[in-house]
Amino acid sequence: MSCPRTSVCLSPLPANQASRTPRILLGGQHQPTLLRHLEGLSRRKGQARAFLIQFAETGCRLAQYGNDRFDLAVIQAPAQDEAADVIGHLTRIARQGLITRR
Repeated sequence: MSCPRTSVCLSPLPANQASRTPRILLGGQHQPTLLRHLEGLSRRKGQARAFLIQFAETGCRLAQYGNDRFDLAVIQAPAQDEAADVIGHLTRIARQGLITRR
């Protein structure tokens, strides 16, 4: 079975953080593709929201960020030998994460 476009459902950001602007990390080489994964996330309860988006070229530099620094991280799938390290850092630095296929 071939599925050219996967369906992604992200849960809303917690209500206790509604007063501040969510911080989002996009990591990977093709940033327009990563931005498409955020479509629809800015509309919550019928109101548009702004994001603080930070771009990172590769997932291997995630060690430089502090714990729970981002509300959401969207990164491209790492190489097989880097996957465990990248996923470990992803769960440490982001409250929610999404790993996309290349």
